[in-house]
This record gives sequence, C-alpha cells and structure tokens, in this order.
Amino acid sequence: MADKEKVEAGRQDESWRLARAGRLSAQPGAPRTEGAPAGTHPLGVSLGHDGILYVPPGYRPDHPAPLAVMLHGAGGSARHGLDLLLSLADDANLLLLAPGSQGPTWDVIVEDYGPDVHAIDRALAHTFEHYAVDPARVAIGGFSDGASYALSLGLGNGDLFRHILAFSPGFAVPPRQLGTPRIFMSHGTNDRVLPIDRCSRRLVRVFERAGYDVNYLEFEGPHVVPEEMTREAVHWWLEAAVH
Repeated sequence: MADKEKVEAGRQDESWRLARAGRLSAQPGAPRTEGAPAGTHPLGVSLGHDGILYVPPGYRPDHPAPLAVMLHGAGGSARHGLDLLLSLADDANLLLLAPGSQGPTWDVIVEDYGPDVHAIDRALAHTFEHYAVDPARVAIGGFSDGASYALSLGLGNGDLFRHILAFSPGFAVPPRQLGTPRIFMSHGTNDRVLPIDRCSRRLVRVFERAGYDVNYLEFEGPHVVPEEMTREAVHWWLEAAVH
C-alpha cells in the first residue's frame, strides 16, 4: 500500500473510532473552497448518503453565518429535518444542514453510535470546507427521535454545538457530557407518541440538576412542532449567541 493510501486508511480508522464513541471531529474554520450559491443542495453525490444543505440568499463568505444541523424523526427523511426551520432560514440568514439517518431512525436509538455519527461528521466537514460558519452559533436540533438524538449528540459534543433545539424529545443518551451547551425544549401536553410526563418534563429536571441552562416551553397540542415553537427556538438561539 502506498504511503498516501496508508495515511488515508489511518484517517478513516480514526474517524470510525470517534464515530463509535459518539464524537464529531469537524470544526468550523476558514473555508478552503467556494460553496454553492443560494438554495437547496443535495449532499448525496459527494458524500454517498442522504443529506441536504440549504444556503440562504443573504449568505456572504466574509460574514460567518449561523448553522443549524436539523434531524428528522423516526421514519422521516433529510427533507423532514430541513423543513423544521426552512421557513425561518432566509430572514435569520441560517445555513441549514439536514442529514438523513442510515436506517429507519438514528443509530444509537436502535443499537449504538457509529454510522450516523460518521455520516454527520462528513456532512459537517463538507459544510465547513465550503462555507464560513460562526463557531459561536452552531446548533443541533430535531423533532421526536431527531430531538432525542440532537440532545444525545449535542451534550456529547458541546465543544462544537453551543445550543440544542429539541422539539418533543423522548430521551437523551450522551456518550459523555462535554461542554455546557444551552438547551431549548418544547413539548405538547397532549402528546400520545412521546408523553410529556415521561419525556420532556423528566428530562428538564435532569438537565437542570446537572447545571444546564434550559429554556423549556409547553404548548397545548399533540406530537407536532408548531411554528410558534420554531420561531421561539431560533430567536432564543440567536439572541443567546450574541450575549
């Protein structure tokens, strides 16, 4: 094996080792190449998996933008994750990265960390290589299983994600707790899929006892994400990042 191939194989081995530990290695920095223009761009061709990146019309390479990694619920797709904040992206000048799970839901929910962490890390590396991202305004969020996975990855990668946006989560299983990301959570009081008493009301007590800053809101409704909750979450995230 040539030296270059050995180096690449070593990188892949390390990447998978980190993924199995629930760790992301990609970090924002100066973009090395120019990104695609404004609009929605599938990532599948370059990364070999389902994923979408949205670039708002107001993005400028000389003005690092906030980035939200948005995760779909069980049985959903990257498009479902993207749609959670898409209506707000242009006004807030948000870069949105929406990966798709490798299976019917996210890896740790059915087995253990690994393939989805690896895929998300590659998608993040691709984004950071092509776009200027503000490191103080990188968030991870999602709905239902996506919210549970966002809490789990977010708490375990607080050096990257300063904020977590969890809409109707069920649980959190961080590989370890790293950093102190701030947490936004919302949940419907009539949720029959992930009942609020067993899920968010329990989680918020756990997080607050652990010292996390949590902004928790309840609404009258079922297992959905009302637009007023997404607007509140984005406002909270971007305002908090300024101070």
